[in-house]
Amino acid sequence: MKNQKWMVWIVLLIVFFLSACNSKESGSQAVGSEEGTEKNSQEQVLKVNNFTEPSSLNPSLATDVWSSNILLQTFEGLTRINQKGVPENAMAEEIAVSDDLLTYTFTLRDDAKWSNGDLLTMQDFEYAWKWVLNPENLSQYAYQLFYIKNAEAANKGEVSLDEVGVKAIDEKTLEVTLENPTPFFLELTAFYTYFPVNSKIAEGNPDWAKEASKSYTSNGPFKMMKWEHQNQVILEKNEHYWDKESVKLEKIEMVMLNDSNTELNMFNSDELHWAGAPTGSLPLEAIPALQQEGALEAAPTAGTYWYEFNLKKKPFNNVKIRKALSYAIDRQSIVDNITQSAEIPATAIVPNSMIPENETGYFKDGDIEQAKALLEEGLKEEGYSGVEELPVITLSYNTDPAQAKIAQAVQDMWKTNLGINVELSNKEWAVYYEGIINGDFEVARMGWTGDFNDPINFLEIFKTDAGNNHTGWMNKEYASLLDQSALETDPSKRKEIFKQAEAIIMDEMPVIPFYFKTSVYVKKDNLKGVYVSGLGNVQYKWAYFE
Repeated sequence: MKNQKWMVWIVLLIVFFLSACNSKESGSQAVGSEEGTEKNSQEQVLKVNNFTEPSSLNPSLATDVWSSNILLQTFEGLTRINQKGVPENAMAEEIAVSDDLLTYTFTLRDDAKWSNGDLLTMQDFEYAWKWVLNPENLSQYAYQLFYIKNAEAANKGEVSLDEVGVKAIDEKTLEVTLENPTPFFLELTAFYTYFPVNSKIAEGNPDWAKEASKSYTSNGPFKMMKWEHQNQVILEKNEHYWDKESVKLEKIEMVMLNDSNTELNMFNSDELHWAGAPTGSLPLEAIPALQQEGALEAAPTAGTYWYEFNLKKKPFNNVKIRKALSYAIDRQSIVDNITQSAEIPATAIVPNSMIPENETGYFKDGDIEQAKALLEEGLKEEGYSGVEELPVITLSYNTDPAQAKIAQAVQDMWKTNLGINVELSNKEWAVYYEGIINGDFEVARMGWTGDFNDPINFLEIFKTDAGNNHTGWMNKEYASLLDQSALETDPSKRKEIFKQAEAIIMDEMPVIPFYFKTSVYVKKDNLKGVYVSGLGNVQYKWAYFE
């Protein structure tokens, strides 16, 4: 009896002790004690790959998706593309539009601040936009602002920047006057070339955006804490952001890996929470297995993969030779056997999501006989007696397993179908892209993903021999049609103008379209709220771990 009583007391003590421990543990989570907060904070750290060193983290100079992936987290425009894919008020609390659709008046939020606590003003927007348009600054995306009155003329040096239709009436009010009614203008104001810059800092330090230092100030959901060049960028939640209550992540760690196998391995070992587009890439050979497992997620993207010709180098000045090289490619084989991500073979520039008819395009895919006939005619025009006299063509691409496989397939097709010898050349992205900008290529892999959802965004690239047009191709009739489209208010007539313009560029073939893109990726199941737009942009403002 005594022993039984003793045993009962022992059991009761154990139960009491365990109950107390459980109560303490659950209570600390519920009330948000220091221990519980620290645990939750550690869980809200996102680890992703960003493929390569960004070209620039100055929104006025950035041109590539790798820069965009960071800038869309650290900065914010007057509007932001929301999770439904439409522009909503962001830094602008109110937006008024005149009856003639030419004048926009933006009113700034009262709590608009820079990440260092400085007050953000509409003068910062005016400063940034006019800095982009200043021809001395050589901003490649200056043409994105040409919808504003006198913007193009100012960028060409024909009028002063003071005559551009953007003016800060006061610290809280920005008035913008357009050349013509622009139905997608509020989408443009969400694009990074339209982001503000801290004028107080930028005027005193031209290199403000080159390091993660005190000079690097931004106004988005996150701020940059570390930039280890060629290696990683670390972002933290911006306590001065007007909508900080919507931001759940405490930190984003972005590594820079341009090896898709390493990226997937790190994902599988829980060192990354996301692998694949739009921040990296997946190994092509892994895609079928990921599809079978049900782990792969894919979404159509308003983008086109293409190769660019350098028309300033022979024999690519000859349109028949360019068309021969294009027609000799079997696009269906490439998407079926190499990319394997439900891409649609493209024989047009503008994605079929913008112009549905472009799913059939402007020429026959893999038209070998026509390619041979055009090559023979083009060689004669250039003074070659046969293909054996044609110098070896250099095909350039950035270092990446997927790009290598596509280039090798094209090399084989051009040799088998046309008898043309091709040499492959690859470089890391930063070096590669600098060479493209400087015209140091013959044929090079590039492409375009829409900055906003309108065909003009793809077609205007080739309007002038500047900015993102690396080909050297220009056509007066083509440019005139694009000018005409800006004046056309009827959507159906505007679309027909675009189709006429696209027919010209496809007939002259300064680029070879391959396929319309898709975004394929894998992610951790408990990662929620990451928004990948139909344009292939990623935003982490609403992301969190469940």
